[in-house]
Amino acid sequence: MSRSPKRHTRRSFLRGVLTGSSAMILAACDDQTASPAIDSPAPTTATALAPDSAAPAQISGAGQTLSFMIIQPHALTGDILKQEFEQATGATVNVTAVPYDQVQAKATLDVQSGAYAFDVFDYWYTTVGALATQGIIEDLTDFIEQNPDIEPSDFIPSIYDTYTLVDGRCYGLPIDGDTHVLFYNTEIFERNGLQPPTTWEEYETAVQTITEAESGSGIYGAALMGNKAPIIIGSTYSNRLAGFGGAFLENGQPAINSEAAKAAAQSMLDGATYALPTPLETAFDQALPAFLSGKVAMMEFWTDLGVYSQDPQQSQIIDKWDVVSMPVGDSSKKNISPLNAGFGFAVSTGSKNKELAREFVKFAASKTMSLKLLLTAGSGIDPTRRSALESAEYQQFAPKVQKAAMAALNGAFAWPTIPQSPDLMTVLADNLALVLQQSVEPAAAMDTVAVEWKKILGA
Repeated sequence: MSRSPKRHTRRSFLRGVLTGSSAMILAACDDQTASPAIDSPAPTTATALAPDSAAPAQISGAGQTLSFMIIQPHALTGDILKQEFEQATGATVNVTAVPYDQVQAKATLDVQSGAYAFDVFDYWYTTVGALATQGIIEDLTDFIEQNPDIEPSDFIPSIYDTYTLVDGRCYGLPIDGDTHVLFYNTEIFERNGLQPPTTWEEYETAVQTITEAESGSGIYGAALMGNKAPIIIGSTYSNRLAGFGGAFLENGQPAINSEAAKAAAQSMLDGATYALPTPLETAFDQALPAFLSGKVAMMEFWTDLGVYSQDPQQSQIIDKWDVVSMPVGDSSKKNISPLNAGFGFAVSTGSKNKELAREFVKFAASKTMSLKLLLTAGSGIDPTRRSALESAEYQQFAPKVQKAAMAALNGAFAWPTIPQSPDLMTVLADNLALVLQQSVEPAAAMDTVAVEWKKILGA
């Protein structure tokens, strides 16, 4: 007997027992040690390694207050960091959670208005160039070089530089290493005699087959997240753009109207045709309950869905799911997973206590805290560090997901991080929404996007 799905956010899932030790250390922006499992190029900058420490070194926060802004899906993480940092330093930490699609605007307003209400911001990595060039976040390069215990070489290479670097300088530290993989309901697939798709054409066929067979019972082939927020519809599109071998930009110029980019838009529309109604209104808080209640057979999602799927308080599909890498355009294409979403912590240029703020960022991104958050159900945190991703603890906690994440993060596909990136992604999202509305053909929409991008870039 199925229950009615509740409204979900990535915070509301799996508020399980906190796992891992309370000891803390800190992270930084330099070093180039090779990883045995993740073989992408090492981070750009370099510094010597140092052992993990238990608390912010030589910092007393007694009598001091630190305020930080965090996205709502990371609210449980904010609660944990508040408790741990207060215990470690004696400081008072104030946490403000805001909608994920408003964090850039609120951070910018806080600094440019002179309000200076926050010391630390949770930022979407695609906005790092805009936030840095507009003077919203601090350059942390010198701080990182002076703190070798940050161990930048431990960060997953495909994440570290992408999330932090602007013109060769480091403006934050990675916190949440988001990438998409494809989850599927094994029971539904078995009923319909299907195998998990390896190409987008196979995906579209599976969606249609399941929907035509089972939509009368309220079961659909997929939940396709087409909500117009760039972080949502852009992620769905980028999964296909990577799979068809496309790119957002090439040599600083728009590549968004290439044949691969147009094929990706067409594939998104084709998948939406038989998806859970209605894709334009579907974000993760609509898609999650549908998948967890067994109402959809497939969902492109962040790796922590595997944890949610095994939670007996939230999931009706325990042991009835599996996960594979994202499909490709055809068998000749290489599978590359996009870095969809993904967040770091940065120090506000308007911080009234920058020393404490820098230590907080370091503390939050440390090896020990990264592992603890990764092993905490409902934190909304995905791997950023090699040590956490490859750990025995994570493998035991989420074995299927760990394997998929290892594959996905080995040479992932990044979104642009140039200062104009937020404007580029807004234009793209607006036009992709028109595609899903069937107001414009996919190829024509991509041509329009390319024209608008050239204007934004001054190309």
